[in-house]
Amino acid sequence: MTRFYDARGNIYGVVSPQALREAGIGLPMTAVQCALSRQAWSRAAITLCCDWPEGQRPAGSKSHRSDGLLIGPFQTSPPFDVLIVNTDGTLAERSGNGLTIFSQALTEQGVMPEEGALLRVHYDKGDAVETSVKPAEVEGVQGFWLDLGQPGFGARAVGAQNVENADFNGREVSVVKPLATLDPAWSHSQFVRIGNPHCVTLLDDRAALPSNQRMRESPLNQGLTEIAYAMPTGAGNPCPAGVNLQWAVLDSPQKILARVFERGEGPTASSGTSASAVASAAWRVGWVAAGEVQVVMPGGTAPILLEEAGGELRRVRLFGTARLMG
Repeated sequence: MTRFYDARGNIYGVVSPQALREAGIGLPMTAVQCALSRQAWSRAAITLCCDWPEGQRPAGSKSHRSDGLLIGPFQTSPPFDVLIVNTDGTLAERSGNGLTIFSQALTEQGVMPEEGALLRVHYDKGDAVETSVKPAEVEGVQGFWLDLGQPGFGARAVGAQNVENADFNGREVSVVKPLATLDPAWSHSQFVRIGNPHCVTLLDDRAALPSNQRMRESPLNQGLTEIAYAMPTGAGNPCPAGVNLQWAVLDSPQKILARVFERGEGPTASSGTSASAVASAAWRVGWVAAGEVQVVMPGGTAPILLEEAGGELRRVRLFGTARLMG
């Protein structure tokens, strides 16, 4: 019923709405209705599709067999509606790796047009977030370019509260006190909205990059959860709706090293929208120029294309590829 795909170490299950209904999950007929009623069915869907079968969870693995669940399509032709369900039962506005995986699943189902399609992610806190997807080949690798549109910057763009301004390389950034309290090296952050909210913490030294293992351990895990997750799981500070956290350091021209802690998930091997936010933040503070930027995460490297016009970042595109897991 559920097929699992890997995109740079980010794993999602893909399941059709009809399959969930046949399994006893009471999904409404439309994606809009599903999003608005997600509290009635989302945790049951995660339990059914993403929990490890009894006795099969590998030692040291995460509590679920995937980073989330993709439910769709709700149509047989584009535009395609989809729900992105985090393993805590909340809905995400956008996931670069998730939409790459969904595009691969649509291709394997034979419904993805050669010219690409529009994907519409529905969630319970606003209008659907649209992403144009186009099949492509980059350096011999088949995948998809995702058009993520124009990013927004600053505290207002992500609904952040109680943050102060600071200077970083002559550019204005934010000080997120809960992050700086956890580690004084984490005192310069750039907020980015690229369909969903991100807080990219800019570092001078790669030694300040937190490892995924460290982020899974207490007390750091508890502290990051308080920051990243909305209430009641977290404190929603500084963003009441929660925020995805990234740490970034300039490795070489047009190349950034990054780590990711997602709201609703925790530390992840990679994240497409996080990589796009990191590249956008790096452009904002003058680390990189427009053009191709490589964002290196534990799960792999994400190619990002930044398009600039009139001194503004006008468009961000992400290249993604995914494979069906055995």
